[in-house]
Amino acid sequence: MLIDVFQYQLLEYHEQSLDLADAELNYWPEFVPNSMAWELYKTILSETDWRQESISLYGKTHKVPRLSSWIADSDVEYGYSNMTMQPVPWNDNLFKLKEAVEQQTKATYNSVLLNYYRDGQDSNGWHSDDEKELGRDPVIASLSLGASRDFHLRHKTKKGLKQSIALEHGSLLLMGGSTQHNWQHHVPKRANAGPRINLTFRDIK
Repeated sequence: MLIDVFQYQLLEYHEQSLDLADAELNYWPEFVPNSMAWELYKTILSETDWRQESISLYGKTHKVPRLSSWIADSDVEYGYSNMTMQPVPWNDNLFKLKEAVEQQTKATYNSVLLNYYRDGQDSNGWHSDDEKELGRDPVIASLSLGASRDFHLRHKTKKGLKQSIALEHGSLLLMGGSTQHNWQHHVPKRANAGPRINLTFRDIK
């Protein structure tokens, strides 16, 4: 069990504020210390009931190119791309991890979407986390474990305005303010990349 990992007082993490127009982004490259991050990765990998969902786009059904799990309070559903995910109850480790992320980001969350990128062929297409269930200015906290993957952003109206961040093992990225209104993001395929787990903590209204 990893509960004790997050029972100590949080350290003064090195924070990077990312200067991006029309957005609020903060990045902690070592939110989970490396000595603990691999143990956390292995625990989440083994404890999670991973599923490969299907989405409907332009009248066609496609398998999502990654595995996922929706963990949330009992009455919290989440839908995107004509798909509705039913919540799985929090386990002790994920709930304790949520509390640590809440303490660091000064926000509260009632759900987390887990994505398991099995290799470099798994990916996530261009999108914004702007579903109505998230409210007007959603705060999304994204924790990465495992292989580093590129996180690309592009502005919705200011063509040519782009940014790329390498989301490292144990890192935490916070997206707030008007980020989801003005930007899209995605995780592209990456040759020879190892497996990665990403947890995006959210507050569904």
